[in-house]
Amino acid sequence: MQTRTSMLSSLLPEEADGALIISGENRRYFTDFVSSAGYLLVTKNAAFLLVDFRYGEAARKQARDCEVAEFKKLGDTLGDLIRQYNLKTIMLEGSAFTLNQASETEKLLQKAGTQAIKTDALDKLIGRMRIVKTSDEIEKMRRAQRITEDALSDTLRLIKEGVTEKELALELEFRMRRNGAEGVSFDLIVLTGKKTSMPHGVPSDEKVRAGDFILFDIGATVDGYHSDMTRTYVFGEADSKQKRIYDTVLQAQLHALAAVKSGVTCGEVDAAAREYIAQAGFGDLFGHSTGHGVGLAIHEAPVVSQKSDTVLSNGMVITVEPGIYLPDTFGVRIEDMVVVTSDGCINLATLPKTLTSL
Repeated sequence: MQTRTSMLSSLLPEEADGALIISGENRRYFTDFVSSAGYLLVTKNAAFLLVDFRYGEAARKQARDCEVAEFKKLGDTLGDLIRQYNLKTIMLEGSAFTLNQASETEKLLQKAGTQAIKTDALDKLIGRMRIVKTSDEIEKMRRAQRITEDALSDTLRLIKEGVTEKELALELEFRMRRNGAEGVSFDLIVLTGKKTSMPHGVPSDEKVRAGDFILFDIGATVDGYHSDMTRTYVFGEADSKQKRIYDTVLQAQLHALAAVKSGVTCGEVDAAAREYIAQAGFGDLFGHSTGHGVGLAIHEAPVVSQKSDTVLSNGMVITVEPGIYLPDTFGVRIEDMVVVTSDGCINLATLPKTLTSL
């Protein structure tokens, strides 16, 4: 079976003799090795993970589909490999390099007689590889989703008047990690009352009060792969306005989920949710995209937005998360993570979505 590094080797354009990858996500994607620093050099014949002394022993034991080259001076080791494989041009992972890193790396390559290709071509190539998930990747996200849902179900039992957003966020993270999560997918979003109108608000010492909406946008990681889910609950009884907004968001999400399948564009999925919300009179209050891809990154290709003409295909994993946000009043978002199939999608989320009173 072709490995990821050998696949990348075969996909390198004619004008490139190699590719240099520095982002942690992509180093992990190709080698399964986790480290805070390192370089992956992929040529048309081989792949080398360059790490310093801190990671040498672990990399030799854990990294796959590459040779491990432990360096004392990056320039020396990189230069030796460049000369050994006669690499005249090397593509850089454009989105991962800072300006300083790009400048320093280019100097190292020039010293070794190599020209850097500084475009987004390598990023696009890797993006095309990562956008469709394998069954193993999907299973990791499924496990992360189960951990997330179990943690939320346990935490909901702790909600009482006076508990703070921060306390709920901490309880969620503790339960995720205790149940096997490597970590959280992002800084967990737990908001109450008027703060739910802020799509990416930050948990604070704000306390839960009767009649409040409570919004949870949460996720866990398993072996580097993320889950992402949003649920909105009401503490006590919802009033007629809250019920109307909630039902509008739910129906919009169901319309979008029904539109998901291989061959449909991301823009069409977005339109299914956006048009429903607009027809209900709340179009101006839905200001973000309907979803995004999920994998080793919490936000990755494809983007499920109005302008996206990306065509969905089997194995892509996306979120579907419309919302309505009334400034300084309240907001509602409902989000599921789904796997695209030829005749629809497989929803990895299992928690109910009907408006629930806590």
